[in-house]
Amino acid sequence: MPGVCARLGLEEGSEEEAFQSKFKYASSRLAAIGVEPLIEKARLILEEIESFRLRETVEKIMDLERSDVSKLTRRRLVKLVSVGTLFSEVDEYDFVAAVFPLASMSAPNPNDGRTLEEFLIQHTLRNDDLTQQEYLESLGLLSCSTTLLFHFVEQLTSAEYQSEERQKKLSAEIDALLRHDGYSLAQTGRISGSPIFKVVPLPEGNPADLDITSTLNAFDPDQIGERWQRALDSRSKDPERAITLARTLLEDVCKWILHDAGESWEEKDDLPVLYKKLAKTLNLAPDYYAEQVFKQILGGCQSVVTALGALRNKLGDAHSIGPRRIRPSTRHAELAVNLSGTMATFLVSTWNARQSKNQN
Repeated sequence: MPGVCARLGLEEGSEEEAFQSKFKYASSRLAAIGVEPLIEKARLILEEIESFRLRETVEKIMDLERSDVSKLTRRRLVKLVSVGTLFSEVDEYDFVAAVFPLASMSAPNPNDGRTLEEFLIQHTLRNDDLTQQEYLESLGLLSCSTTLLFHFVEQLTSAEYQSEERQKKLSAEIDALLRHDGYSLAQTGRISGSPIFKVVPLPEGNPADLDITSTLNAFDPDQIGERWQRALDSRSKDPERAITLARTLLEDVCKWILHDAGESWEEKDDLPVLYKKLAKTLNLAPDYYAEQVFKQILGGCQSVVTALGALRNKLGDAHSIGPRRIRPSTRHAELAVNLSGTMATFLVSTWNARQSKNQN
């Protein structure tokens, strides 16, 4: 014990003191240091041994520094996934055993004396006497660390355990719950053609920014979502850059959807040409509608897209500033970025709705 404490940078003592009580020897030294050094010592120990209890204690301390996932949200999450079949691709117990260290976790009743693994084997494999909600609550989802909760959610929506159709539905429902507490279950990439979902903190900003961010990240996080975030970050810092990014964002969305729809476009096509092709593909051209109000709205959308292209040529950073050209202000950049984000979200949502309709 003295050697272990010395290796961790704690005050040294005699072997005689350690023989009297190892617990008192270690606890008296740990009590003398602050929280941050204490966490550092715990992490050093976890590099040498695996302890679920210690790891959860460290993570719960770290939870004090980030947005809390309320008990209400946790209960809603458990209720959500308690309805119907939890997984579409694997057995429930196989998933739980892969995600949770069941042999290191205690049964729901601490006085039981059994591990969670023994408890679940008894009540799921030998006797099927737990409801789905009781089963999930026994995993500690109502009280576990945020890190463990998010790990459960990310694995639950993984392509390894769910069909792609189930992935999309479940991730959208969970995302709606987590957003109340400042988090989003966002698509962050793909593996073998299937989406990868990860819980991320929602960026600071107004509700419209957050909704657009969620939609565009779900559509394509690597280029379109990243382009939108750069446009947001540039609105006040670099208005000229923000205006250029706003126009490029719409180009990206038009090209991506046209590609997914099997439609062709050429490199020389500018934004108004791309939008006209996409409007035809998505039935958004004003001529498709008899109602005057829809003609006006969709005609306005077309005008916005054309104007954003022209604004980029006049005020963006794609061309030389020249000696007499006016410089855009923050309000010009905000207008361009907000219009671009709204239009991009409308186009993506229209495409998603069309895809869902075709699948049904």
